[in-house]
Amino acid sequence: MAKLRGGSPGLQWAPEYQRSRLLPLGFHCAWFSRPQLLPDPRWLLNVCHHTYIPAGNDQVHSWTLVTSQALDAAWRVAKGSVTLAVSLLAAALCYFRRLHLYLGRRLKWWIGYLQRKFKRNLSVEAEVDLLSYCAREWKGETPRARLMRKAYEELFWRRRIKCVRQVRRDNYDALRSVLFQIFSQGLSFPSWMKEKDIVKLPEKLLFSQGCNWIQQYSFGPEKYTGSNVFGKLRKCVELLKTQWTEFSGIKDYHKRGSMCNILFSDALLEYKLYEALKFIMLYQVTEVYEQMKTKKVIPSPFRLLFTRETSSDPLSFMINHLNSVGDTCGLEQIDMFILGYCLEVKIKVFRLFKFNSRDFEVCYPEEPLREWPEISLLTENDRHYHVPVF
Repeated sequence: MAKLRGGSPGLQWAPEYQRSRLLPLGFHCAWFSRPQLLPDPRWLLNVCHHTYIPAGNDQVHSWTLVTSQALDAAWRVAKGSVTLAVSLLAAALCYFRRLHLYLGRRLKWWIGYLQRKFKRNLSVEAEVDLLSYCAREWKGETPRARLMRKAYEELFWRRRIKCVRQVRRDNYDALRSVLFQIFSQGLSFPSWMKEKDIVKLPEKLLFSQGCNWIQQYSFGPEKYTGSNVFGKLRKCVELLKTQWTEFSGIKDYHKRGSMCNILFSDALLEYKLYEALKFIMLYQVTEVYEQMKTKKVIPSPFRLLFTRETSSDPLSFMINHLNSVGDTCGLEQIDMFILGYCLEVKIKVFRLFKFNSRDFEVCYPEEPLREWPEISLLTENDRHYHVPVF
């Protein structure tokens, strides 16, 4: 049996047992030899079971308990802090998201406002992909939408037209499309314009041919008439001559494109140029009418023009047709023939609504001279025209 004190160091009595004085410290093994003094073994086992404690394990248990309690307290503190931080972060993100959306809407509004206020209002827009434009404009499965998509695919794959420039939809758009093509390609003056000073044509009509009815000429929506119509027409024709001369003298394609963007963003200058084109058409109709009266052979477009009751002579043509151009209507097909003849250009028009018919591609005039340059337009309804880009 191990010594209780001073012998084996493995076990020691608990202090509570020492205070009970049931087994005084310092007893020896002889004391146990006295049977009358021996305690009840069951009591002794019970005491040993409850009072003998390993010294090393007590320290480990204490450190483990303290560490566990410290970690538990730290976790509770950290958990509370993390929860609070996540809540604050979520609230901040929600706030900044709403602020971002609000500022984005305000910034978009101001950008649009400034663009509308300061951006050039181009009447001939920049190039866009032909099929992308078709997909945007002709959605759905109506018969007309399917026809238009097939027509645009025909232009893209077989006619090699890759892009299109949209032209402002108004009653000048046919004149605008033709003049833009002439200027952007740098075409030269028609031969008859080189032989005559077109600036003097208004006075020539009045004094040489006695066309005093020219005072009834109307400048599109302005509806201006009066004695000063000759001076106004002269300024318009002079501007056309100046601009045409300038563009035809520029050899660099990109420079002509930049100048076209400047010119076709000035509504006042455009308006004068289109009125000059209208007057040139009227002048040519008057000239051919005088030739017809002398039994001379005249071009077929003019014969067709004079067979109409509403344009049997230059005055009726001006009153019933030309004065309305730019105001309530645009150019009709017969007017496109006259325009091509006056400017000595072959105007090729792709009429998309006539796809799969012989009228899908037409030329104004139908029999142009070989040396005339060619310009191309496309239309979806014979009223509004756009500029194709090959």
